[in-house]
Formats: sequence, structure tokens, C-alpha cells
Amino acid sequence: MGEDMDSIFYSTPRFVIQEEMLIKNLEILKKVMDDTGCKILLAQKAYSIYQTYPLISKYLSGTTASGIYEARLGKERFGGETHIFSPAYIDAQFRQVLEYADHVVFNSVGQAERFAHEAKQHGKSTGLRVNPECSTQKGHAIYDPCAPGSRLGCTIDQLEDAVKNNAKFSRDVMPLIDGLHFHTLCEQNSDDLETTAKAFEEKFGKYLRDMKWVNFGGGHHITRGDYDIERLERIITHFRDEYDVQVYLEPGEAVVLNAGIFETAVIDIVHNGGVDIAILNSSAACHTPDVIEMPYTPPVSGAGKPGEKKYTYRLAGCSCLAGDVFGDYSFDEPLKREDKVVFEDMALYTMVKTNTFNGIPLPPIYYQKGGVAEAIKVFGYDDFESRL
Repeated sequence: MGEDMDSIFYSTPRFVIQEEMLIKNLEILKKVMDDTGCKILLAQKAYSIYQTYPLISKYLSGTTASGIYEARLGKERFGGETHIFSPAYIDAQFRQVLEYADHVVFNSVGQAERFAHEAKQHGKSTGLRVNPECSTQKGHAIYDPCAPGSRLGCTIDQLEDAVKNNAKFSRDVMPLIDGLHFHTLCEQNSDDLETTAKAFEEKFGKYLRDMKWVNFGGGHHITRGDYDIERLERIITHFRDEYDVQVYLEPGEAVVLNAGIFETAVIDIVHNGGVDIAILNSSAACHTPDVIEMPYTPPVSGAGKPGEKKYTYRLAGCSCLAGDVFGDYSFDEPLKREDKVVFEDMALYTMVKTNTFNGIPLPPIYYQKGGVAEAIKVFGYDDFESRL
């Protein structure tokens, strides 16, 4: 607190990616790969700052994409294997998908019928996403692919109906499928993976014996301090040995967990209904939208929970959205207009989701190595104008 105000306002808001923590995470993931023979991919939907791909690609096997642009970015900037999954591929774009992706995963029997032959003709590995119908989510319904009515993944009833009653699929398409993919987790430990894997195995294990690979999807918090890596490795080796398949995992958060911060500054203090509100020179809606979507309350350096310390504030953004709020925090000292506020664990689901709502500028991205932070991406008015 108390830094030169002009300096703070000039340098914030900004994202800072910290190499030391990034490497720490990557070494953990690499050890899991070495111990089990699995392949771990970077899920670009959580983090796609390609300037760091030369480092990450030294540790991981490749990338996974949720759309054609992510597939191209992974292919051109990362290398290794490029996997893609989409709830439904667009016919006019599918040929481009095949230019970039090595593995193409289909969401339904219908999508496999439509595109599997073309994918195989281009030498691609094909997969089918399945839904184990086993929900382990607690409080994050928006991120639960196993929720009732989910559009994600083929259920066992749907697959068996196609195998038994759709001669074209059974004869011409199913033999083209190289692997099964399931993704059901969100920021969870390996006990939830074990529960899901058991349900998957009970329903789909008989089909897996004819496959070359299985993909456990993402949501594995492998680099979190309390994560049970030993259990994860047991699950991987069981599938590897029992079904003779290559096991893939595609975490996003685990790659960059605690490897980034978001530096902001207080620009005003207002009061309403007994609530002290610190308005920042940043926006939850524009710069950290996952805070609102999830909802997620990120840690703030030096702060505590509301009421834990002497002075409690609601940290709010500078957009016109009434709900543009980061959360409530307490501090040892009163906040002042020139004070810096640092949000932690801000590499994941932030820079990939930023937007220019209200014409608010996009924050620059810095990379910190050996205590020195240098800008690797700076945005300006042209970035706002070109998106309209």
C-alpha cells in the first residue's frame, strides 16, 4: 500500500504469470506421466497464453481444444499432439479442423456417423465422448456435464441402442472409433475421479477393450497441495493394464494453478447501507468473468474473509454492471485511493475470458522470471475496435 499513485495507475491493472510456480506445476504433472505412462495435455480453454508454450511443451504431450481456433493455436504454437472436442462440428469448418487436430472426439452417435469416415480418411484418431451419468459436483451445476438433461456425451443407453438397432453405425462407424472420452470433474480430487471411473468402467468397459485410448478429461486439481496423486496413479495404471489403452488427461487449471496474479488499484471508496465499497481500476465482469460465472471468490494478498480483520470492504469493478463485484474481504488497515490490491491464482480462466464490455481496456500480460516482470502482450484501442 502507499506506492506512488501515478506509478500504480500506469502499471495496473495487469496480469502477471509467474514462471517459478508454472514450472513447479509442470514438474508435478511430468512426474505423473513418467510414473504411469499416461499423456497429459494442456486444456487451452483454461489457459492459452502461447508465449509460455515453449516452456510448457517441454513437459506436456500436447494440447486439447474446444474450438477450431484453439486447435490451430495448439498445432502452430505448442506442437505435440493436438486433440479437439466439440458438442457439434460445423460442416463448413470440419475440413479445417482436420488440418490442425490429430485426435477428433465426437459428442454423439450422429456426429460420429456424419464425420468419422472423413476424419479417418485424413489419418486422424477418432473418439466418442460418453456420459457416465455419475455426478460428483458440489455447487457448480453450470460446470456439471452429468447434470440431468446434459447435452455433453453419449449415454450408455444411447450407445447400446445405436450398436444394437442402427446397422449402419454398428457396421461402418463403431469400428472406426479409437477411444472413449469422459469429462465430469471441476476442481476436484482423485477420489471423485475414482467414483466416476468406476461408473464409466461398469457401463463402458466392454467397449473400451476394443479401443486404443481412453481420455479422463479435465477438472483434475493435480497440483493442489491436498491432491491425492497416489490414488490418481493407481487409477491410471489400472486402466492401462486392464484394457491395454493409452490414458490421457487434459487438465487446464492444474497446469497454471497459483501461477498468476492480477494486480489492480483502488480508485475510489464509496459507502452504502453500512457497506464500505472499494472501486478498483479493473472489472470482474471484463477481466475475471469466472468470478461471476462460477461464482468464485479469488484470494487477495494480505486480506482475510469478511470480518476476520478489522476493516471489511466489498471490492468492486469499474463497469456499469451493478453486479460487477469481486467479493468481500477484510484488511488490517483502511483502504485508500492509491492502494494496490493483488488477486491471487489468476492465471486460469481469466485471460482467456477477458472482454471489452463498456469499452474498458484489456489488461496487459506480464511474465515474471527471476523476480523481473516483462510485458509479453499489451492491448490498446484497436483491440477494442476490431472486436466490434
